[in-house]
Amino acid sequence: MASGTQTLRLRRPDSSKPTPPKPTRHTGILQDQLRRAARKPWVPDFQTAVRILLLVRVAGAMYSNIQDCDEVFNFWEPLHFLQFGHGFQTWEVTPTFAIRSWAYILFHLPAARLSSVFALGKRPAFFAVRIFLAVLSTVCEVKFFRTVVEKINDRLGRYLFFILLFNAGMWNASAAFLPSSFAMYATTLAFAFALEPSTVKNPRRTLCATLSFATGAIVGWPFALALSLPFVFEELFVLSGDKIDPASRVNWMLTRWRQLILAGLVSALIFVPVVCIDSVAYGKWTIVPWNIVQYNIFGGSERGPDLYGTSPWYFYILNLLLNFNILLVLAFASLPSLAITYYIDRKRLGLAKPGLNESSPFTILALRLAPLYLWASILTAQPHKEERFMFPAYPLICFNAAVTIYLLRGWLEVTYIYVTKSPYKASKTIVFSMTTLSIILVSGLLSISRILALWHYYHAPLAVFSRFEAFELPRLLNDTGLLPPLPAGVEESDRPSIDFTTLKQFDLKLCLGKEWHRFPGHYLVPNVVSVDFVKSDFAGLLPAHFRSGNTGDEPWWDRKGARSTPAGLNDLNKEVHEHYVPVETCDYLVDLDFPRHPSSSGYEPRYAVDEQAWERVACLPFLDASHSSLVTRTLWVPGHWWQNKNEYGDYCLLKNRERVSTKERDFIART
Repeated sequence: MASGTQTLRLRRPDSSKPTPPKPTRHTGILQDQLRRAARKPWVPDFQTAVRILLLVRVAGAMYSNIQDCDEVFNFWEPLHFLQFGHGFQTWEVTPTFAIRSWAYILFHLPAARLSSVFALGKRPAFFAVRIFLAVLSTVCEVKFFRTVVEKINDRLGRYLFFILLFNAGMWNASAAFLPSSFAMYATTLAFAFALEPSTVKNPRRTLCATLSFATGAIVGWPFALALSLPFVFEELFVLSGDKIDPASRVNWMLTRWRQLILAGLVSALIFVPVVCIDSVAYGKWTIVPWNIVQYNIFGGSERGPDLYGTSPWYFYILNLLLNFNILLVLAFASLPSLAITYYIDRKRLGLAKPGLNESSPFTILALRLAPLYLWASILTAQPHKEERFMFPAYPLICFNAAVTIYLLRGWLEVTYIYVTKSPYKASKTIVFSMTTLSIILVSGLLSISRILALWHYYHAPLAVFSRFEAFELPRLLNDTGLLPPLPAGVEESDRPSIDFTTLKQFDLKLCLGKEWHRFPGHYLVPNVVSVDFVKSDFAGLLPAHFRSGNTGDEPWWDRKGARSTPAGLNDLNKEVHEHYVPVETCDYLVDLDFPRHPSSSGYEPRYAVDEQAWERVACLPFLDASHSSLVTRTLWVPGHWWQNKNEYGDYCLLKNRERVSTKERDFIART
């Protein structure tokens, strides 16, 4: 009977092992009012968010178009010159004017040279740089998102994450090789630090935010520093995270000012490497950020950005609607929404009423929403407008929109409780979550449709140059007997990368006419092919070629082309006819033709239909926007019922029949 006895022992909890603290909630600026004791909503941690967002950003790096010819001629071409010794040189990248930073360009060279390390060729170098930029953007965006979760509100942070993830504007800007994109990364990182309320107890926050703002302005684009003005105002005049009695206010202000000035002096040290690199590259003392400001603001009436076109005041409204759809309206409704929340849902920003010795959370949040309004006002006031100028504020548009969505949810909760008289029912309904889900889902679907539209309608320039390298040049090698035979057991689809060096003896020339502004850069053209311009109806200044060769006597900078200004380059947008070559000397030509609505002129004949002189090597559809429906040219939806409302032209790579055939025959005859 004893053997069947069971003994139970009760032990006290082991107090030596501390229990992990439960994650705190409702400590941010915005606080949920329903189900406050419930488990917090799911938001990805830092590593998970990086993995998810990186997939989208790398896809953007691989498949997004080049939106701006300045990206090619002012940045991709100088980078190509650094790596391979040739490329196009604009007046901005000459020692005479020096308004583009070689320090910024040099920053991307290690990523470009990865392809050389693995012997992958030039085309992979192009995508290596874009993927590098995508990684930078991802890290900054996730840091920003996680700070919103921790310092503002976890539910709002979740809205922000999915807005960033499915957004056409961020798809375009994140992998663009532009100073404004670099300023976007730096501004995003700066706001990741600046979202935390300012306090004298945390000088690290001031230093990190100031360093980030300064890096974006000095290395990237100096005008982006305007986005830091609300941050500076908060640092100098707003209590924010401090609680200070009136008697101690003077000492507090002196401490804050000293803290910001010290951070500014430390951040100014970024000038040292930038100025040194640019001075060595240009061969003279050069401060590029100042040159940019001087040209754009103090250039005088005869020069300046207005030479390159002006736009109406509503340009950015229309442009941002394309990239952000309904989010744009929500973003600019954030400050009015905050004012409405102050009257109908005041507890949303804290249960306790702030005292006289502290700042209102409404003031703190308003300062974080203000930079977008400031930036939009500054850019709208400028006659010369471009899409890339708005890039630094793209993450802020997403943040402001997320704030409005969250505040809108709060209004719905207040209204529901007022009507039903039951907070319990409000805590159980799915109305609020379905409303916010619908907004983010609709916005995401519109953005995906816009991204697909950009790919289907405007990707032909990148695709045509890809076909030139992947099909036409191998065909030329094959027809002349220069194509290496396939290794035994290897199929054609698995052929190793082809060495085009043997084509150098053909002296091939690829020409650009009216399509010069869609040229994707020398990285997508093999080194054995030269690229030149032929005269078109465009009467402005086109780039020259960098002077080739090395300095030889300079150990720190061996590209002498950066230290010379080609004849004729000017800052007045005056045409230089010496930059053109006769079209008869071109072996290949890239041109766009609209068969259904043809147009031609003396300088722009319809090369694509001149079958006697030119053979179509590859022609891909390119949207004829002026003869397509507004809605269908803006968004892409599968199905003929949608696509039939659009009209397309032919974006063609053309071959000069006589020149190329003669070169092939002459080579075969010699061998």
